[in-house]
Amino acid sequence: MKIVILDGYTSNPGDLNWDKLKELGDLTVYEYTKNQTEDVVERLQDCEIALTNKTVITKEIMEACPKIRYIGVLATGYNVVDMKAAAEHGITVTNVPGYSTQAVAQQAFALLLEICSHVAHHSSEVHSGRWSRGRDFCFWDYPLVELDHKTAGIIGFGQTGKAIGRVAKAFGMRVITCGSHETEEGKAIGEYVTREQLLRESDVIFLACPLNEETKDLICAETIAQMKDGVILINTSRGGTIVEQDLAQALKTGKIYGAGVDVVSVEPAQPDNPLLSCDNCVITPHIAWATKEARGRLIDIASENVRSFLDGAPVNVVA
Repeated sequence: MKIVILDGYTSNPGDLNWDKLKELGDLTVYEYTKNQTEDVVERLQDCEIALTNKTVITKEIMEACPKIRYIGVLATGYNVVDMKAAAEHGITVTNVPGYSTQAVAQQAFALLLEICSHVAHHSSEVHSGRWSRGRDFCFWDYPLVELDHKTAGIIGFGQTGKAIGRVAKAFGMRVITCGSHETEEGKAIGEYVTREQLLRESDVIFLACPLNEETKDLICAETIAQMKDGVILINTSRGGTIVEQDLAQALKTGKIYGAGVDVVSVEPAQPDNPLLSCDNCVITPHIAWATKEARGRLIDIASENVRSFLDGAPVNVVA
C-alpha cells in the first residue's frame, strides 16, 4: 500500500518520526506541496492513502488519482478536502480530533497573561539595563491586571472550551458560556447563559468555537458594542470568527483593552492586516496546536486511523 504525506514538515519538522506509518505501507513524506492541481496530482498519482494538513485535495485531484481510497487529514478541521467529491468517489476521509485540547488552552492563557502582565516587554527592559539604572526597586510600564474574580466568557464549550474553563477557574475566575449543548460536565465548570449576557458581563472573552455559518464574523462592530468597556478578547479558534477591521478599531479606541490572537482571517498574516497596526494586540502564528506533545499525539492518532482503515474498521471518519 502506497502512503503519501503531502506536507509533513508542519506536523513533524524533524523532532518526531513517522515510524508507525512506515509499518503500514510504502511511505513517502514531502515537506511541502504547492496548492496547485498538477503538483498534487503528480505526488498522489499512484498512491492509495493520502495524508494532508493544509494542502487542498479537490475533486479534480481525486478524478486524476483514481487509486486513492483514503484521505487522512493531519488536523481536526477537514475543509481542505472536497467532501462531496470524496463521497462520490467512495473515498474514506478521517481527521484527528482532540489531540491539541490542552495545548490550545495553554496558549489561550499564554496570550491572556501577556496582556495582563506584559512579561515579554518588562523582561526586555530589564535585559536592556533599565532596571539596573533605576532609582526604585521596581517599575512597570502598563497597568497590571489580576484575573481573580474576573468573569471569563467562553464562546464554544466543546473539549477545548471546557479545558479553558478549568484553567480559568484555577485562576479564581467566574466562568460563563453560551455553548449550545448543555452537559453535566459543562455545568460543573461554568454557567450557561445567553450570548447577549456573555457579551455584556465578560471581562475576558475566549473564542473556542468552530468556524461555521453561525460563528463567521461573530466578533464585529455590533457584538463589540454589547461588550464591557475594557474587555479582553482571546481567539485560538479560527480567524474568520472576527471582522478584523472592527476589532482593530475597537482596540484603537480602547473599547477593547487588549486582544490575543493565534489565528487571522488569511494565513500567513498579510502585511495589510489591520491587527498588525495595533500595539495592544498580541499575535502568534497559529501555533496553539503545535507543542511537541500535541504533534506526537497527532501522528499517533493519524497512524491508528490508517491502521483501522486497513483493518476494515475505520475510525474518526468524517465522510
